[in-house]
Amino acid sequence: MKNNPIQQVKPVTKTKKKSSLPSWLPRLAWGVAIFMVALMMYLLWQRSPVAQAALAAPQGGDVASGDSQPASLSAPEVLPPLKSDVGVEAIVRVTNPRTTIPTRPRSEPTKYTIQKGDSIFGIANQFKIKPESILWSNYTILNDDPHMISVGMELEIPPTDGVYYEWKESDTIEKVAATFKVDPESILEWPGNQLDITNPVIEPGTMIMIPGGSREFKQWVVPVAYAPKSGVTKGVSGPGGCQVSAGGPVGSGTFVWPAVQHFLSGNDYWSGHLAIDIAAGEGAPVYAADSGVVVYAGSIGGGYGNMVMIDHQNGYHTLYAHMSQISVYCGQGVGQGQLIGLAGSTGNSTGAHLHFEVRYLGGFINPWYVLQ
Repeated sequence: MKNNPIQQVKPVTKTKKKSSLPSWLPRLAWGVAIFMVALMMYLLWQRSPVAQAALAAPQGGDVASGDSQPASLSAPEVLPPLKSDVGVEAIVRVTNPRTTIPTRPRSEPTKYTIQKGDSIFGIANQFKIKPESILWSNYTILNDDPHMISVGMELEIPPTDGVYYEWKESDTIEKVAATFKVDPESILEWPGNQLDITNPVIEPGTMIMIPGGSREFKQWVVPVAYAPKSGVTKGVSGPGGCQVSAGGPVGSGTFVWPAVQHFLSGNDYWSGHLAIDIAAGEGAPVYAADSGVVVYAGSIGGGYGNMVMIDHQNGYHTLYAHMSQISVYCGQGVGQGQLIGLAGSTGNSTGAHLHFEVRYLGGFINPWYVLQ
């Protein structure tokens, strides 16, 4: 039996596959990672209280002097003294004693105290309502007469144009609405009235706003005094009246300004004030607007104070009120532009001015239409 030769088997060695990345790239990545960690640690250290305290500490000695010891803390800086002669620009605000008028829309009335120089027309302008609304809402104290105001008097200023009305025992929504010429819904829906629309119960004495309401004025007009061509009887009222005989100057039908100033200081001409209030200080001259005969010269009721009335004997009358002094007498003939007295604040007036009326055949003429 033949012996088979022993075959020698060579070990098989595995060959490593070469990497495709360069050998220096991992080293670079590790280097970048180490740098970023170091940078983050440095930034965190700078934010630490220890680092901030070290940075705030004083530096080494004075280099210029060669001193190697730490520098001592310097004394605090002293500010220069404030110069007292330096002017300071500022806005000066003066206290306003008048009633503050809110800029937002109002739903309830505002109380207003009359000041010196006030007029119904001026107050209405301040509150942006019609002067009629103020008279209608204060009838019990003004009686529809704008001259009845006086300093210290307190008025109810309605929140909108209309009538601020005191509810009566027999009143109903429909009746009051018809009286003041509005729809019932306007009364029910006004926020300040605070009414239950489904069951509007209003107690007598309650003040109710009637927005848009209106009524006729009670006339407070001073009657025309007697003169031969005036068309009225010989009845004379007041201490300044007299019975005037026929004759005397006759007016031209044209009118000059009865005061030096040609602008207003108070009420303008409107349905509740059938005249204009001309600016005229205490003691300012008052002139006859046209030629005629004086038919009244003296004090009179109705808030006019000292008053002069001239009959121009052509259908026209002019009236001058609140005068401080009267320089003519009843029955005297006057020429156009002649001095008849001095302006003042007599009667119901909150400040000196000239109340000036023009009447024609008993009716009122807006003075703006005839003044030259």
